[in-house]
Amino acid sequence: MSQLTLFSSGFELASSVTSSVLLHRSWNVITSRYAGIVTNVGEGVSWKVYREPGSDLTIIAFEVKLDFSNLQAGLVSSNTLRENNFHHFEFLCTKKDPFFSVNKTAISLFSENYEKLDQLKSEINSSTKLIVTGHGLGGAVASLFTISLLNSIGSGKNRPLCITFGSPLIGDKKLQQAISRSSNWNSCFLHVVSLKDPLPTLFITNYSSSPAVLTPETSGYMPFGTFFLCSDANSTCFENPDSILELLIAMGSIHTQNQGFQSSDYGNIVEKLNDKVICKFFSTRVENMAHAGSALESSISLQLQALALTPHLQQNIDTNTLETKIKIQEQKFILHRRIKNFDPAKKLNVVKLCMSQLEWYKKETKNQRIGYYDSYKNMNSPWDYDVIQFHKRLTNYWEKMVEEVEMKPQKEGAAFRTRWLYAGTNYRRMVEPLAVAQYYREGGIDYVTQNRSKHFVRLEEWLNEGTKKATSDLSSTSKKNVEALLTFDSCFWAHVEEALLSCKELKVVREKEETLKKLVIFEEYVYGLVKNYAVSPEIFLAQSSYMCWWNEYKAIKGTFYNSALSNFMSDARKREQYALGVYDFP
Repeated sequence: MSQLTLFSSGFELASSVTSSVLLHRSWNVITSRYAGIVTNVGEGVSWKVYREPGSDLTIIAFEVKLDFSNLQAGLVSSNTLRENNFHHFEFLCTKKDPFFSVNKTAISLFSENYEKLDQLKSEINSSTKLIVTGHGLGGAVASLFTISLLNSIGSGKNRPLCITFGSPLIGDKKLQQAISRSSNWNSCFLHVVSLKDPLPTLFITNYSSSPAVLTPETSGYMPFGTFFLCSDANSTCFENPDSILELLIAMGSIHTQNQGFQSSDYGNIVEKLNDKVICKFFSTRVENMAHAGSALESSISLQLQALALTPHLQQNIDTNTLETKIKIQEQKFILHRRIKNFDPAKKLNVVKLCMSQLEWYKKETKNQRIGYYDSYKNMNSPWDYDVIQFHKRLTNYWEKMVEEVEMKPQKEGAAFRTRWLYAGTNYRRMVEPLAVAQYYREGGIDYVTQNRSKHFVRLEEWLNEGTKKATSDLSSTSKKNVEALLTFDSCFWAHVEEALLSCKELKVVREKEETLKKLVIFEEYVYGLVKNYAVSPEIFLAQSSYMCWWNEYKAIKGTFYNSALSNFMSDARKREQYALGVYDFP
């Protein structure tokens, strides 16, 4: 998508919104202009429910009657909510981002009415279309109510649409990131904000004792969703939270010169904007202005003009600096979207090709009586150097995959992990030995605690957290296919390398008891894997590091050493039968 198309879309989206009946319908329920509206009264909050006759549309409008001067700008951490046994937004937390913060006033109103609002949620038919709306602080409660619905919606269900008018921001950057992790969630929010309305910027300007030096970094609050920003005559839309925050800060600097909190007439604004043919007007202007500068600069300049944020109309705002800031933010936003739109399915063929190449490599090195782990570690063949690119491509793919999943909401992330569990486990078991080989080839020590990649750790956790059937399937072995088996413990070769180092250590250390104990533990670990057919028969190849360890360990223990593993290892026929899947352990 070109920059011109991207930034023109703000006007096109605004035109689509104003030409629809959604804003009218929402505002009419807020102002009780329809017959048949049912009003419910709670603690400091009331809500109106309107079911449109002859359609499947339900509109819920929240109202809060509170002196704006009593609003608190303070934020409450989700940790505090958890301590107070309020767990209804826990689904927003992930391991990577375990907490977020929300506005104290808004969350207090919501929590004080939660039982009634929970009853309201139970009355909502998931098959019907739902608009949740509110004006001012009522919009903040509407946003919280919509967030409480997010955990139960999926891509195949009707998603609620939250339309707020002049609502203050309700949370910090962590909350914004939690909601933005799912495009389905973020698209549920449309915030209508008038340039003249001070309430949407209230928490931003009050957060700092010096509004003149307020920046996005010092704000504390962060917007989410789509913002429909409007002046008296025109409007535009922004989706980038950083650009929206810059604009709200600029608007806040205008409001600091005004006293009081006289709210804008959003009903009148909606009526006026509906009469404007915005898309046609501004698309022509963009084409004309693009000749004078870049499409990016031109579209941003026009959007600021639409909001009356120009040097001529706003003497106390450096609009040139504002335009430059937004341009930078939008460039970052474009890049972030491209990175975020990582589609694992699109690169799946490349991944399959790389895995098939490793399967071939595994077979060829087996024929060389060395195994793919030791071949990659020694780097004595041209094949070994060819594998480097497959190793890197697969690692980059799965690192990105795991990072994406970690950023997803809990429910969506769990479904994603289940879907990719088999592929992720096979990748880990095939590729992590290559990472181990590279580490010890370069002189590394204690791979598991010092160098193991987090994405391998998380992939292993996926398996442990998976369904019982999936875990059972991936943790069981068919004796008919032992030859193709990948060792279950992807860190097996790291343990082998540490055991080899322990054998070398015994030649120089005086106190041998602790080192010998480590070797005995490793021996028991190996036998457990072998007995359960959980280790590849490749480890028994003549040139493997495991056989090197066994020979050194056997020399340390002596000719007459007897154990379950030594009884198995001393008979080559048993190992051959193991490779064929026909050996029965006593």
